[in-house]
Amino acid sequence: MSADNSDDLEPTIFSAVITPHRSLGRVGFLVLMLAFGAVSFVTGMLFMITGAWPVLGFFGLDVLLLYWAFRLNYRHAKAYEEVAVTCSRLTVRKVSHRGRVREWVLNPLWVKLDKVAHEDFGIERLLLVSRGKQLTIASFLSPDEKASFAAELGNALSEAKRGPIRTALQ
Repeated sequence: MSADNSDDLEPTIFSAVITPHRSLGRVGFLVLMLAFGAVSFVTGMLFMITGAWPVLGFFGLDVLLLYWAFRLNYRHAKAYEEVAVTCSRLTVRKVSHRGRVREWVLNPLWVKLDKVAHEDFGIERLLLVSRGKQLTIASFLSPDEKASFAAELGNALSEAKRGPIRTALQ
C-alpha cells in the first residue's frame, strides 16, 4: 500500500467542476452564421448592382470576422476549474483552454473564503485566503451562481474543520 492510497480512503465532502457558460450551442451558431451570411450576401449584391462593387468584399470580411470571434470564444470555453474538499485537503485545479493545468492543495483548516461584493451587482470575486496568499476561484460564474457556490463551499469548509470523525458520524 503506497502513501497515495490513503487519500482515496478519505471521503469527499464537496466536489464541483466549474465551466464557462456559453448560451449559443452549435446549432444556434450555425443558424446565426447562415442568417448573418445571407443578409451580408444580399446586401453586398445590392451594393454591387448599384455599382459599388468593392463593398461586396467588406460584407464578406465581416462574416469572416464574426466567425473567427465565435471560434475564439468556443475555444476559450474549454477551460474549467475543479474544486474538491476533504477533511484534510482543499484541492483547486484550473485547466486553461490550452490544456495548461495548475493545481493548488490547501489545508482547509487554514483557508478562509473571502467575497468581494458590489452592493448593486452582488458577488464579483471569490477568494480563498491561506497564509496571506489569495487564490481567485469561480471566476466563470455569475454573481448569483457565485453566491450559491460560496454558500456550498463555506459549508464544506466548516464541515472539514470539524474533523474526520464528526464528519463520518453524521
